[in-house]
Amino acid sequence: MFSSSLRVALVFTHEDQSWLKRMNVTVPDYWRGHNVAPVSGDVFRVGGRQFTIQGRLWEMDGNGPVLRVFVGAAHAESDSVFG
Repeated sequence: MFSSSLRVALVFTHEDQSWLKRMNVTVPDYWRGHNVAPVSGDVFRVGGRQFTIQGRLWEMDGNGPVLRVFVGAAHAESDSVFG
């Protein structure tokens, strides 16, 4: 298996951050071990809600490069539209 040193930090809206905390939802490290970074338009689900990646920002910190991924507002699965 490919072992990537890519660090991805998801950046949620304030409302979604509050929802995640209130519902005690743990966000998995989706991209750990993958050699492909998330891109704008990618969709993922957490706690029954769907999120779309809106943008990306590459930064350097004391531990090396980190990809900050800005996530759009959540939608319920029943509101999902693909394509």
